[in-house]
Amino acid sequence: MIKDLGFCKIRFYNNYAICNVNEGETICVDKCDQQTKTILNHFKNKPFVYITHRVNSYAVDPIIYKDTSNVKSLAGFAVVSGNIIARQAAQVEKLFLKKPFEIFNDLEHAILWANSIIKKN
Repeated sequence: MIKDLGFCKIRFYNNYAICNVNEGETICVDKCDQQTKTILNHFKNKPFVYITHRVNSYAVDPIIYKDTSNVKSLAGFAVVSGNIIARQAAQVEKLFLKKPFEIFNDLEHAILWANSIIKKN
């Protein structure tokens, strides 16, 4: 299942969601709230991992991680990017999230990690 929020598309799987944000967007509190609401409506109270596949260039306001850290069913957060600047930005973002947070070069390894996190829950 794919949900288009206008600024991003979220693909849902059994244990995780993969999000692709559109080029040039800024993920602020309002947009994060839209994503969170959509994802929680899908997974209900089931643990899940959020994977952001950063194929486009966009900005993230780190303040979003305060509320994201409080999502009880969020088991982990993964960033997938081969871009060195996006990976460096993700290293900074990692400091703000109080959940398991990993950075990957490819989607395959992020999915393997996501499934392993879910098995631990």
